[in-house]
Amino acid sequence: MARTPGRALHLSRQGVSLIEGDLDDSAALQRLVCGAAAVIHAAGAVRGSSQQDFNHINVTGTGKVLEAVNAQAMPPRLLLLSSLAAREPALSWYAASKRAGESLLDSHPALDWVILRPPAVYGPGDKEMLPVFQAMARGIAPVPGDTKARISLIHVSDLVAAVIACLQSDATRHQTLTLCDGKPNGYDWREMADLVAAVWGRKVRLWQVPRWLLDSLAWANVRSAGLTGRSPMLTPPKLRELRHSNWVTDNELITASTGWEPTIGLRPGLEQLHKAEL
Repeated sequence: MARTPGRALHLSRQGVSLIEGDLDDSAALQRLVCGAAAVIHAAGAVRGSSQQDFNHINVTGTGKVLEAVNAQAMPPRLLLLSSLAAREPALSWYAASKRAGESLLDSHPALDWVILRPPAVYGPGDKEMLPVFQAMARGIAPVPGDTKARISLIHVSDLVAAVIACLQSDATRHQTLTLCDGKPNGYDWREMADLVAAVWGRKVRLWQVPRWLLDSLAWANVRSAGLTGRSPMLTPPKLRELRHSNWVTDNELITASTGWEPTIGLRPGLEQLHKAEL
């Protein structure tokens, strides 16, 4: 389903059928799921200046997908692509909305569903981690919090393979699964910067962005959103999420349930990004 099919021509050229619509369009949702064997619900709001901005898509939208699936004579399997942020719903509007969206599935025990919580995703088309790596490639790593904070990562190709593996395994029914690139205990900022330095062949310096500066920008974004109507990325709740010290996860349960294992570590993933720039 595409809000603007013209922006998804690369998919239609590969034989993908596009249905124009969005999560507020019940008729489009019905056309989307009719006759489907499985539905991957990957739509999500990542920007906003209030809890409602996120809930509209991540909670209400998920509810409408569930309604469409339930309306089928033979309901398809549903995979909800959530986020590791749902593990800490008190941190941000986004995290709370992702957890609330997940909880809707619990009220549908008759449906065949699985929840996947990826960590930070990077790769071609990435708009969140890619700017961070690009800044590092220019010689500076802007750190929003503690340089020793640790995060897990996943390359988009491995995430796609995991989605397919989850849909093909009966053992994932009614499970909430996490995944990562296989690096034990994830990465801290120094480790990520060193890998970027090795791939791009230059020194990378860590820069802890002053707390007052980020706080000021975040509050300014919230105030200006009311005037401009634009949805900001950086807000005070988002800063709490970015400053969290532990976004580490593992593959124990998903591998046991599906046999899936990651194939792309951070260094080869960065090498792919580097080649794409040449």
